[in-house]
Amino acid sequence: MKLSKFRFNLPEELIAQYPQANRDESRMLVVHKDSGKIEHRIFKDILEYFDDQDVFIFNDTQVFPARLYGNKEKTGAKIEVFLLRELNEDLRLWDVLVDPARKIRIGNKLYFGEDDSMVAEVIDNTTSRGRTLRFLYDGSNLEFKKTLHSLGETPIPKYIDRPVEASDSERYQTIFAKNEGAVIAPAAGLHFSRELLKRLEIKGCLFSFITVHTGLGNFREIDVEDLTKHKMDSEQAVIGEEAVRIVNEAKTKNKKVCAVGTSVVRATESTVTTQGLLKEFGGWTNKFIFPTYDFSVANCMITNFHTPLSTMLMLTSAFGGYDQIMSIYQEAIKEKYRFGAFGDVMFIV
Repeated sequence: MKLSKFRFNLPEELIAQYPQANRDESRMLVVHKDSGKIEHRIFKDILEYFDDQDVFIFNDTQVFPARLYGNKEKTGAKIEVFLLRELNEDLRLWDVLVDPARKIRIGNKLYFGEDDSMVAEVIDNTTSRGRTLRFLYDGSNLEFKKTLHSLGETPIPKYIDRPVEASDSERYQTIFAKNEGAVIAPAAGLHFSRELLKRLEIKGCLFSFITVHTGLGNFREIDVEDLTKHKMDSEQAVIGEEAVRIVNEAKTKNKKVCAVGTSVVRATESTVTTQGLLKEFGGWTNKFIFPTYDFSVANCMITNFHTPLSTMLMLTSAFGGYDQIMSIYQEAIKEKYRFGAFGDVMFIV
């Protein structure tokens, strides 16, 4: 499978800059895998496709305010720092991206906040992701995190070409977000409202929660034509005993098991028994899924509309069938569905 097979023309005006006013009222394009039939619905209509004991697998990761703006010592040059992941809590070491990268060297100090209340020192610039910073802070870890959060900005994707607004901190977060660690929101989960979850629960649907700390690797440009040569960045995932039990009981009863988002599909496909059942997991996964691939866990999936050449598009086309999904994407463009994290949704069943 070649990278160029996932190139298509996406009109810029179809990239959603804002979410719908109500989470569960995005448009939904329903794809019936076997028949090829498609339907144009509203997301809250998802209720009609599920019955008692059907399961949704949600990613309960919580996005943290990962984008910081600071100044370089002496020159005062403006620097953007994107926190990727914490390497050591006690030493306050973080894996980061900096922009512009060429201006930053080992030993440079960066100052954040109006009163330079936070200082960081560059201690490594050779990591595959960018730089390692050590934050110099005298307070407790809890105070440090509070300060970091107060300085940080909601890390909405760069393709959302507008300033960050106060409402983004709530809307770029699922209502069931619990375990902090992601820098990218699990976008498919953004469509679920409290009312919709309650209605699904009343219908008898079951919810399985796993944690996948989604990272920028999803947006890293693929620089090889042969997809077998691409290496995904690793993401931390935790799949506990309760989540496994709920999913496997549904599978043995031939119920629907719906993965909410590509992050859930990647994580669950990373830890499967020889019988095709889900098993517990705690660690890192760099699984890269593209056509053709035999899926073991989920038999239906909810996902947003993705940008050209993205790993999320590749996984979606593996799940729904390459020819079918790429054809449906053309239909979505014709019908002016909205793309990206704040966009509309596809349900493959």
